[in-house]
Amino acid sequence: MSIWDAIILGIVEGLTEFLPVSSTGHLTITSKILGLQIDDPAITAFTAVIQFGAIAAVVLFMWKDIRRYAVAWFRGLRHAEYRGEFDHRMGWYVIVGSLPICIVGFLARDIISGPLRSLWWVGGSLIVWSFFMIAAERLGSQRRPLTRITLIDAVFMGIIQCLALIPGVSRSGATITAGLFRGLDRVAATRVAFLLGIPALVGAAVFELPHALDGSVGAVPVLVGTIVSFIVGYASVAWLIRFVAKHTTEVFAFYRILLGIVILILLATSTITAT
Repeated sequence: MSIWDAIILGIVEGLTEFLPVSSTGHLTITSKILGLQIDDPAITAFTAVIQFGAIAAVVLFMWKDIRRYAVAWFRGLRHAEYRGEFDHRMGWYVIVGSLPICIVGFLARDIISGPLRSLWWVGGSLIVWSFFMIAAERLGSQRRPLTRITLIDAVFMGIIQCLALIPGVSRSGATITAGLFRGLDRVAATRVAFLLGIPALVGAAVFELPHALDGSVGAVPVLVGTIVSFIVGYASVAWLIRFVAKHTTEVFAFYRILLGIVILILLATSTITAT
């Protein structure tokens, strides 16, 4: 992998990690365009590790909230009278909601990095999940702000987040959609999606780091891709929060459907190969 490849992939990761369009799907497509072997374990590991940049971006963007939840959570562990506070409960919601994808991701790691690394999966998942996104926008009441989130909401969003292990579904797309189905408003669902993504992305990046540094990638491209994803990711996170406050996420769903159709046509006509 060249430095230019790493820069391009870092840009794609930063742009798409928190948008509901599937960063893994876009990274897989971009890797294919760049002539990289998309089912190479080192390439798969690289796309996971550069998520460190996106993680750092969302942590920086939400630092005040994260710090407040963490302080309240630890305070509630020591003093029972604080356990009913929203910030303490939110700390538990993030922890519990993050468990499903950590468990499923570890158990299904060989499938995720193997058979699912196919553009057939990417194209199909981009299209199929888009209809769930549209349904959530049109059927969800969107009446509850973040302060009215419950443990059931967090668990449901955490379970649905596991579907993002399929390339093309989108982690943020899955969690935002789940939140909308539960009646959360868009900003609340998006903020919870960001928070639930931090443990999941950290776990995946740490696990894949040794594989990314070996083989066909190396340390310098990993570092460059991570830095670029951080810079672009911060701008992407800030933009999305402003966007969902006033606009529907259906525009992302329609984009996904169009992209998925293009990919499937190119595969069906043998213009491109699946791996």
